[in-house]
Amino acid sequence: MSPERLLESPLTLELGQQVAETFSAMGDPSRVLILLNLSRQERCVSDLAALLGISESATSQHLRLLRTLRLVRARRQGRNVYYSLDDDHVRQLLTVAMEHVVGERMRSGPAR
Repeated sequence: MSPERLLESPLTLELGQQVAETFSAMGDPSRVLILLNLSRQERCVSDLAALLGISESATSQHLRLLRTLRLVRARRQGRNVYYSLDDDHVRQLLTVAMEHVVGERMRSGPAR
């Protein structure tokens, strides 16, 4: 379905709730950094925890929420679980957000 047709679909409270939950999940800096790291390559919990400087337990909690909302997916290999973005839509959301933030910085000039 084209993006235009999606925006023309019936607007229900349930749809609004699901979209809000997606943006809410991306409203936490640690979760955004997890998603950005996963946009570059698949990683396990311990790698993500080390990159973010937070505990493996906290990282697992973030990943559990992201998995519930289908923003990331898990793949088991032996005793390890590797995470990646669920699909290209998540990458597109991150890209648009980064373009907005970086583009705004460029338009407003250097920080004073």
